[in-house]
Parts: sequence; C-alpha cells; structure tokens
Amino acid sequence: MQTSTRMRVAAVAALLGLLTALAGPGGAHADEAPPESTTVGDVTGFRADGAVYRLTAGRAEARVSFLSEETFRIELAPDGEFTDPTGDDIVLPQGAPPRTRWKDRGDRYELSTSAVTLRAYKTPLRFALHRADGSRVWSEARGLSWTGERTVQTLARGAGEQFYGAGMQNGRGNTTHRDKTVEVAVDYDWNDGGHPNSVPFYLSSAGYGVFRNTYAPNTYAFTDPVTTSAEERRFDAYYFAGDGAKDVIGQYTDLTGKPFLPPLYGMEIGDADCYLHNANRGERRTLDALKVADGYVENDMPNGWMLVNDGYGCGYEDLEKTAEGLKDRDMELGLWTEDGIDGLADQVKAGQRVAKLDVAWVGPGYKFALDACKDAYRGIEDNSDARGFTWAPESWAGAQRCGVQWSGDQKGDWEYIRWQIPTYAGATMSGLAYTTGDVDGIFGGSAKTYTRDLQWKMFLGTTMTMDGWAAVDKQPFRYGEPYTSVNRDYLKLKESLLPYQYSYAHEATETGVGMVRPLVLEYPDDPKAATEAAKYEFLSGEHFLVAPVYQDATERKDVYLPEGTWIDYWSGRTHQGPTTIDTYSAPLDTLPLFVKAGAAVPMWPGIRSYRDRTADSPLAWDVYPQGDTSFTLYEDDGVTREHRAGAYATQRADVRAPEHGAGDVSVTINESRGDFTGKQTVRPYEFTVHTGSEPRTVKLDRTLPELTSRSAYDRARQGWWYDRDDRGGVVHVKTAPLSTAQKFTVKLLGASAVGGKKASAAAALSAPAGQEAAAGTPGTVLVDVTAGSTALTDTMLSLRAPDGWQAATARIPDRIPAGATRRVEVALTPPEDAEVRETTLTALARYRTGGEARTSQQRLTVTVLPPPPGGDAWASDLVWLSETNGYGPAERDRSNGESGANDGRALTLAGTTYEKGIGTHADSALAFHLGGRCTAFTADVGIDDEINGYGEVAFSVEGDGEVLWTSPKLTGASATVPVDVRLDGVRRVRLKVTDTNGSKTGDHGDWAAARFHCA
Repeated sequence: MQTSTRMRVAAVAALLGLLTALAGPGGAHADEAPPESTTVGDVTGFRADGAVYRLTAGRAEARVSFLSEETFRIELAPDGEFTDPTGDDIVLPQGAPPRTRWKDRGDRYELSTSAVTLRAYKTPLRFALHRADGSRVWSEARGLSWTGERTVQTLARGAGEQFYGAGMQNGRGNTTHRDKTVEVAVDYDWNDGGHPNSVPFYLSSAGYGVFRNTYAPNTYAFTDPVTTSAEERRFDAYYFAGDGAKDVIGQYTDLTGKPFLPPLYGMEIGDADCYLHNANRGERRTLDALKVADGYVENDMPNGWMLVNDGYGCGYEDLEKTAEGLKDRDMELGLWTEDGIDGLADQVKAGQRVAKLDVAWVGPGYKFALDACKDAYRGIEDNSDARGFTWAPESWAGAQRCGVQWSGDQKGDWEYIRWQIPTYAGATMSGLAYTTGDVDGIFGGSAKTYTRDLQWKMFLGTTMTMDGWAAVDKQPFRYGEPYTSVNRDYLKLKESLLPYQYSYAHEATETGVGMVRPLVLEYPDDPKAATEAAKYEFLSGEHFLVAPVYQDATERKDVYLPEGTWIDYWSGRTHQGPTTIDTYSAPLDTLPLFVKAGAAVPMWPGIRSYRDRTADSPLAWDVYPQGDTSFTLYEDDGVTREHRAGAYATQRADVRAPEHGAGDVSVTINESRGDFTGKQTVRPYEFTVHTGSEPRTVKLDRTLPELTSRSAYDRARQGWWYDRDDRGGVVHVKTAPLSTAQKFTVKLLGASAVGGKKASAAAALSAPAGQEAAAGTPGTVLVDVTAGSTALTDTMLSLRAPDGWQAATARIPDRIPAGATRRVEVALTPPEDAEVRETTLTALARYRTGGEARTSQQRLTVTVLPPPPGGDAWASDLVWLSETNGYGPAERDRSNGESGANDGRALTLAGTTYEKGIGTHADSALAFHLGGRCTAFTADVGIDDEINGYGEVAFSVEGDGEVLWTSPKLTGASATVPVDVRLDGVRRVRLKVTDTNGSKTGDHGDWAAARFHCA
C-alpha cells in the first residue's frame, strides 16, 4: 500500500538522524574555526620506486603514484600507515604506469612525466604542479594538515580561476563555484541547496581536477585560498592535468569508470506508481498498470517503461503477465526496490528490465549506495540479455557506470523548475551523464507547470513521471487540452531526436562527458558562461541550446547565446552571438530552443516508440548549413549488450556550405561502418536543409524532380520541395531507398548558408504581451514587423490560428525602410465556443527584400476572455483566467483540502460559516476578467478555523498589475479582516495569498463571501 505524502517525507526524516551518526561531522564548513590541527612538517626522507615516490616528514609519510602522463595520486598517512577504505570499489584497474624521472633541486624534489612535473618542496613539505613548459597548474598555499577527524588541502587560487563539479548540487553547478562552499555528502535534502548525488571530485578552469578517494563527507571552500577537506584522518586524492574540462572529465572517468550506455527504452520517458492496493487511489491490482499503459497508446504518447510497485510496502503480483502486457504496448517492466535485491534474479527472468533503488534500502548512502547500484545493474545483466538500467538517489563516485542519478522527491511548482535547470548540466562536470528529476515533481504541481517542466526535460537523456502522490495523477494526458497536445508534441520530438541523443550517449561511454552540458563546457573562454547570465539554460549536445520557462509567463527573459550563429528552432530566425535576447516570446507550446549553425541532426521521424522502426523506415537529417561540419551517427540494436563485443555501426554526415550568404550546399552521407543485428542494409533518407533561400536545383547523382506542394512531396518516392513558409525557408529532400554500404551526396545548387543569401536582410516579428480576445467577438491582434538590413516591400501579414478561428490577412502597402518597424493590426475573431485560456497564434510575414522573396514568422499568445460579470457576482461562480495554489486546487465554496478537488470543508472564520467563497493554500493567485465593469470587491479573509491557531499569511488584491489592497500578517488566531476595495475601470483582478514566515504550514487562506459588485 502506498504511503501518504507525509509518511514518505517522515521516512526520509527518520533516516537523517541515522545519517548524522554515521557521517560524523560532515556538515562542518571550511570557513568554520577548525579544531587544533597539525600541518605536515619538513621532508626527512625520500625514496623512489619506479612511478611511486615516498616522502617522509617525521612520523607522517606521503606517497605519490603516477598512473599516466597526466594522472597521479597523492596519499598522506599522518602516522605513516597507509590505508584504503574504498579498496577497488570506485577506482578501476589501471594500465601500466608511465615512465617517470626525478631530480633533487635543493629546495624541492621534481617528479616528472613527459607532460607534468610535481614539485615537492622540502621545508615544509608542500606540493605544486607544473606542466612540461613550466607553467603552473596549482600549488599548495600551505602543506597538508589534519586533526583527529579531518584532513585539509589548501591551494592558492588564481585571479580568474573558476571551479565546477562536486556531483549533483541542487540549484547550482552549471556556473562557477568560485567564492562558494560546496558540501559533498549524503544529506537527503532533495530541494534547492541539497546535494543528493554529490561526488568528491571538482575541476578548475586552470586545467586540472581532483578526486578525493574516500567514502567520507567532503567540504570544498572555493575561497582564497581554496580549502578542501574530508572527514577522515587520511589524505587520498587523484589529480588530473588536462587541456580543458572535457579532458579532465575524461581522465577522471578513465579512473572511476565511463558512464553506462542505457537501452533505448531507458532514454524514453518512464512512468511510476503503486498498482497493488494503494490508499491514495483506492483498491487496485498490479495488472491495472496496463490500463495506464493503454492511456499512453490511446493518446499516441511515447512511454518506454513503467515502475508498477513504486510505494513503500506496495509489492506486486502477476509479474509475468504484467511484463508481457507492457511489452505488447512497447514498454518494459520496472520495479522499485524497497529492501534489497534478493528476488531480483527471478524478477528479471519474469520480465523486469528497470530497477529503481530508494532511500528505504540505499539508507546511509556512500559505499552502500554504490554497491546497491552495481548489484542491481549486474542483477539485470546476469539474468537476461538486456543492459543494466537502474535509478538511484544519494549515490557516490563510480555510480555513473551503473545508473541514473535521480534528485529525489520534490513538489512541482515554478520554483522547482527554476532550480532544476542548473542542477543537471552542472552534474555533467563530474562525469554524471544521466541525472534527472520527476516531471513536475512527485507532489503538488499543476497542468501548466507539468507541461513547462516536461518540455525541457525532453532534452535530458532520461526522465520519468511519478504518479499517485499528488492530487492528480501525473501522466502527460491527464490535464486535457491544450496540455495533452503540447505534451504529446514534445514527447514525440524527443522520440524523433533519439538518434541524436543516443549518439551522444555512446560518446559519453568513450569520453565521460554527458549530453547535458553547461555553456562553459563548450565555451570556456566566454566570460558570461561562468556567470548567472548562463545559469538557467544549458546545451543538449553541442547543437541545441535550451532556455526553459520557469515562471508563469508567456515570455522568457534574458536568454544568453554564446559565440556563433544560433537559429530559433520554431521560427528559423537567426541570432549572431554572443548576444542576449532580452525578451523571448514563449507561449505555452513553445520552449525557447536554439540550434547552432552548422548542425546536422539525425532523426527518426513520425514514431511513438523506437520499436516502430522497421527495415524500411527512413533516416532523416535536419541540417543548418554553415561552413564545413560533420556529425557521426551511432547505431546498435538498442537493447542488448552485443555492442560491447563490437556489434554496432557508425555513419558520418559531412556538410559543406558557405560561411554565410549565397553558394552551393552539399550533404554527404558516408558509408555505414560496422554491423549489428537488425541493421538496415538499405533505407530511404529525408533531409530538411534550412537555407532561407530556394536553390536552382537539387541533385543526387542526377537532378531530382522538383515538387510543387507538400502533398506532392508526401506522395513522391523521391524529389525535393522548397517550403518558403517553413521557418524562414526550408528545402525538403527525400531519396528512394539507398544502400547503407555506399556513400552519396545531395547537392543544393544556387542555395545559401542558413539565414539566406543575406541573413541580415530577414525581417523580425514580435508582438506586445498581454493581448486578449473575446469569444465570438471581432477584434485585432497587434504584430510588429521590423525590417532587416534592407527595406521590405510587398509585405503581407497573416495569422495561423486554431480551427474555427477567423483571421484576416493584412497588407502593408508602403515600403518599410531598413531597420524600421511597422505595427500592424490583423483582424481576428475567436469562435463563440472558444475556451477561456491562453492560445498560441503564429504570425507569418511574406515580403521581398534584397531582390528575394522571403518569409518570417513568430509565435505569440492571445488570451481568450470570458464575458465580464454583470451585477453582483460571487467570485467562486466566475470563470478564473488562471489559478495557482500551494497544495491541491483552490476550492470553490469550501476550504482547501490540500489534495484533490472538493476535498475541503465548510469555509469557517472565527466561528462563522460561509456558504460562498474560495479556499486556498499559500502561495496562491487567482485571476479574474472584469472588463472595467465592476466598482468594488468585498470579502472577509483569514486563515480557516480548521487550522487551530497556526499558519501565517498575507492577503492582497491586485488590479491591472497594481497592488490595490494588502492585509496585515494573519495567523490562525487572528480576527477576520473585512475587505472593501474600489475597482473603478479595472479590467483584470488578481487575488493573492502569500506565505509570510517561510513554512507554508497551515496556510489555509479563505476569501469568504468574496463578491464583485458590477454594473
């Protein structure tokens, strides 16, 4: 039976007490006054033995061991006795050590490979690392020191030195840790500021990284000087000197293991719930999971796997039938592991292919968590032909080779989205290739936050949605329209991008670098990449820049684009970096997404599951030509371990194009090298080449037929078609089936680089925010058309709108000079039955510029309004424009019950019961359309009597964005406060309840007898 929200939280809290005892003083910060410590003294002895060197300093002894030309280990035993508590748990067997040499320079010993020299100063013993050219990498500001329970290294900090790593650090990590203190330990804090999958490794922009080989808690203070400590009386660290962050991560994962290669179903979204009994959802059986699986199929939504017993004590039954039923629906069976893996072998033989480890078993973390990850991974592989695929919280160094690092149980809201964005890209800097969180959290959430969270998580390698804990189940089809359609579009976009993402998954097995990347990893010399300017965006591979929306808004502010040409994925508009887009229009269905010019992205079009692929399925390439670029596609059977024995293939696409402007474009698909079961020997290809200009002709050995419409293109076996209205102008090309053993070249003659023959000449479209339309009423939409570097003529502006909407086409008769803007009114009439909600429209401008016919487009948001109220109207009887609420939905005519709809009680304030009103939980905001027809708002407000004296909130009324009235802070013991606010001429009102003490406990704010007084 699934436990309640509070029971799950309580289980974690109970573990914290255990962890405190097990971890010792792991929470101590480097800037706290340390207990009396000893610093290593002068060198009193030196011995060399091949690539291993020993230096004694009184009783203490240091040992330096070189593993490669750029990787070495320093150990210090204060009592002269070396120990190794991690053994071979984390560090993998290494090859033969490099050839080294040493010299006595009088004041120091120099221990060298061909790449680096480690200086060991004698008085006192102090280390410094230099490259072969003499340049300093790092140096100790003072010698290693220790207390009875702690060892510390102190390094000088460079003037512009930046620091990254330490594993999963919630809410940070993709920008610099400079001037911050970072904890590396098990803490079970799964919210902003926690570190649930931390790793005792960090790297520096100076070109080095450090791994503390320990199971003890660590604290890294990246102040001046830098102090790094571990809670143990031994020092054991590996150092990596590299050409940059990627090289350092590669060396670190050479030591501790490369990330595993997940199966293809593991890169699809997963679903988790308890289906045996379940107090939150009534009596159910395990086979009821198939009904939920049917929901994905019926709604044409991808889902790769399902955990069917995710809940304490849930258990399962009919395992084989459940596994078979899921497989029939293109899904794999997963099980949550509460208290061990004793039954894993039988479960895998019955069909289990996913194992999720949770806190009830992983418990104290560290070695226990790492062993659990490895054992569960091996358990799947030892009992099937499948790859191991596990999920775990509170893991440690080395877990990248066996599992997905999951950030834990959180509450879905806008703040959750905000702090998750930097978390996962930051974790990549520690060799963690697959880090993720639940879509919209496990608790709380809303339709809008679910969709916004799902959008950007489709550009992570792995993710899942977890049901059964919030008021509403969190499958992507639960919220109705428009959310279901938007969620479907992004789920299927991820599915189509699997060849791209899977190629990066394979790359991670070779380099240690995951697909989800902070900007600084690809742009280390960009001064903004290390700063807050880049915190709330990330790269998905080298080619996609993702800037999620993390506020309840239809715009995203301050999107930073680094060096290069970046193309808006949805409109085709080009941006030249480095630049900041101050305001990006982002309706609900639009994730701010940019593609780097030069990209060639492999895709599988039109599939719901990777299993939909057949021997005749096409491979598509989405090409953004600029200069000479390439991409190598990786393929294998996607499920088994045969790739480890060499059963895989690679195929490189080479693109040649002008750096800018007019010229021929060619796309060469080279022969596929390698073999695996199920490899396509022949396949058709499709290309979408974003040129922005129409080619004279397209050739594949000989001239391909030019087609004149989308329908003709869809019917044809091969040919090409230029769609002027598709994202600024796209050339669509398709081929007949071609041998994968032979290379071929598609040539676009007389085309251009992405952006057209003169990229700067393209017009830009924008629209004012906050535009509204009334159902069934003619109105207008405003669109701004801005000319590029040359004037626009023959400009026509139209709107793409949902079915049933009437939109006119506006003609701009006069010339728009270069750089000038024209505001255009376009007539628009929503249907009478249009839903009250934000609706996405696309503005499309057709024009001539620079002697060429071109198009530009832009998505924008229009809010459909309900009729304004007439006479006196209860707020609980009106249609709400929008709603946010702390727990559960805001309730009409009852108090807030924190879970599902209609679970509250009668509204009661200070002993008075109210028949009408709204029950909320802070933080809450409800928006109403008044249309300027109301004169006043009245209500009684306070914390509902059901709270018994606690809670603390403030109420406020906003009109057209201005605060009109605010209450004092109110508690459950406060008297009822009457509200009487003038609303003359106000078009939109927002009723807000805000937590004022940070706890949000008992914040049941009632708008009792809430009424608008209108004409």
